[in-house]
Amino acid sequence: MSKRKNFKFDTQLAHLGRDSASNHGVVNPPVYHASTILYRSLADVRERQSPLRKGETQYGRAGTPTTFAFEDTVAALEGGHGAVALPSGLAAVAGAFLSFAEQGDHILVADTVYQPTRRFCLGPLKDFGVETEFYDPRIGAGIADLIRPNTRLIFIESPGSLTFEVQDIPAIATAARARNVLVLADNTWASPMFCNPLELGVDVVVHAGTKYLVGHADAMLGVIVAKTDKLYQRIRTRCQLYGYAAAPDDLYLGLRGIRTLSVRLARHHETGLKLAHWLQGRPEVAAVFHPGLPDSPDHGLWKRDYRGASGLFGLALKPCSDRQLAAMVDGFEIFGMGFSWGGYESLCVVSTPQKIRTAVPWTHEGPTLRIHAGLEDPDDLIADLAAGFERLGQTET
Repeated sequence: MSKRKNFKFDTQLAHLGRDSASNHGVVNPPVYHASTILYRSLADVRERQSPLRKGETQYGRAGTPTTFAFEDTVAALEGGHGAVALPSGLAAVAGAFLSFAEQGDHILVADTVYQPTRRFCLGPLKDFGVETEFYDPRIGAGIADLIRPNTRLIFIESPGSLTFEVQDIPAIATAARARNVLVLADNTWASPMFCNPLELGVDVVVHAGTKYLVGHADAMLGVIVAKTDKLYQRIRTRCQLYGYAAAPDDLYLGLRGIRTLSVRLARHHETGLKLAHWLQGRPEVAAVFHPGLPDSPDHGLWKRDYRGASGLFGLALKPCSDRQLAAMVDGFEIFGMGFSWGGYESLCVVSTPQKIRTAVPWTHEGPTLRIHAGLEDPDDLIADLAAGFERLGQTET
């Protein structure tokens, strides 16, 4: 692994986490289905049980070689010390919060986070005595004014869900570091292909591996990456105590997906931008939310901190009736209607940020759509959208 750190990103994608010499020459790490792990002796039991050591097989829940191959790969791609695999993206978010936030703590969370993250903060975390304050995602260095003596962590999701504001991660991290506050970031949108938040000052990164890491819409997976051994040990120990364990088959699918991350993300980037530019020219569209567009208010931050854009972005339609909206989205031939993204398939869902935003009111009057540009031919996707707009215009209000 030490030599592979010097390789370029695409080479690392192809080789990280593989150890064919330990697996009878097999190219891909095998799937280990395991609960019980047998020990050689009493001395072996005592040596391997305490303390909890990275990459040590103890019990199925603590991980197998399949687990460690995935964790080591993602940690290396993110430039972290170690990673902990979990059974979903929400489990990764919850595991990260629960590893650090305690009763009486105050945490700062971007107002644009993934809705299940918001629900977790306003539900279980609140019940545990943790106060969540949602902040303007464009606050930047101004977040220093929100930090209290009991602020434990700041959570970044950039670009934000549904509305895709890009956060000034280095400015937030600098303000947090001055007050000894941890910074956690959800990097699912960009993946390690396009951004490495640990290099921007973040302490812990989370991913919904279900999305771009798996890439095929067929597995549930999450992962937390820690910058230091101290943070890694706390996260790993806490997540073990909460009973989290990623399924071996899903871990295998995550590793399989990672091998093609670069070629897939390049296509998502290209198609997403092509659709976003085309949508800007449609009379039915009030605004397109994509940081890769030159006229986006966040384009400068995106150009500074990101190496590309994924296929996920949003748009606001001009006001229309529910009947018109249904005529548009119900008739798509290619775009599916499903609450996920990151797979090879294109998706379009209607969202309502005005119902959940608290720090910054949502002012667009028309419906908001979230688009995931998949791997289909972009011209076919544009034709599908054009037909949808035609249906919207032909339907009586």
